[in-house]
Amino acid sequence: MTGSLRDLPVLDAAEVARCGEYADLADAIAHAHRDLPPARSGRMVLSAEQAPDPVRDHRFLVLGSWQPGQAFAAKLLTVVPDNPRTTGLAALQAVVVLFDGATGSPAALIDGTELTYRKTAADSALGSRLCSRPDSAVLLMVGAGGLAAHLIAAHRAVRPSIERVLVWNRSPERARSLVEAGLADEVVNADRLDRVSAEADIICTATMSRNPLIHGRFLRPGTHLDCVGAYLPDHREVDDEVVRRARIVVDSRSTTIGESGDLVIPLASGVITPDAVLGDLHQLCRGEVVARTDPDQITLFENGGGGHLDLIVARHLLARFTEQLPPATEAHP
Repeated sequence: MTGSLRDLPVLDAAEVARCGEYADLADAIAHAHRDLPPARSGRMVLSAEQAPDPVRDHRFLVLGSWQPGQAFAAKLLTVVPDNPRTTGLAALQAVVVLFDGATGSPAALIDGTELTYRKTAADSALGSRLCSRPDSAVLLMVGAGGLAAHLIAAHRAVRPSIERVLVWNRSPERARSLVEAGLADEVVNADRLDRVSAEADIICTATMSRNPLIHGRFLRPGTHLDCVGAYLPDHREVDDEVVRRARIVVDSRSTTIGESGDLVIPLASGVITPDAVLGDLHQLCRGEVVARTDPDQITLFENGGGGHLDLIVARHLLARFTEQLPPATEAHP
């Protein structure tokens, strides 16, 4: 692109949703990990944990990625957990800028909130496709924030065998909204979370919890865990027994092993060693590692995200958007 910013393609949330079907995005992520050179990426997280409420839990993240010769991407993202309650806005707000890989010129401006939801959900869906049992029938969604609806839809897109969706949230009202929207079948009360975790074939966690919510002693053989929320080293959604029992794979080692509390904490305490992580998406998509070799195995996919996934998804969205543009109207004198 050599024109002005005024000519830049802008994909708002509606366009991102239109161009970013979950199974299609999962395919794009798999293709990039299987067939394309790895993208370089980095992350900066700013927090104000020592500040007084209400800003103590606020986060500002900058994620950058570069696929040499292909594209650059940058995402600016804020996390304000109180937004849904105080302003009605999503807790996560973001914008993504995609740059041309040859010239470095801006190529597109994309709604980063919708992109992040769909990227994260598609990443988890790909993990499920590679790890969960094909006959999985019960999905337990732990957390009912902005991501939950996307995660449920994405898991169902790659596992149409899912017949029942249970949802738990600290605030039951938000969980009930998923049932009312037809996305979930039942709200799980707090005192039943351990019991229903033993009924689920797939457990997806997307919370901001600092303490484990899923306990390994209750898991039945064959369960797949999709862990999304513990993206900071002091956050955790599953306990030591889960990681002891599970065959662990990650989307990216760089965004999980030293970043996600689900792995950081048990690694630091010696509960597991680094070789407990069997592989990442590059190895899984290329067939170098197989997550599930037996239907009774417990599998865990740690979804750490990362700027490289934003780049992959942004490129896919722009390609779909460009394909669907109406033909240019010829100018007449």
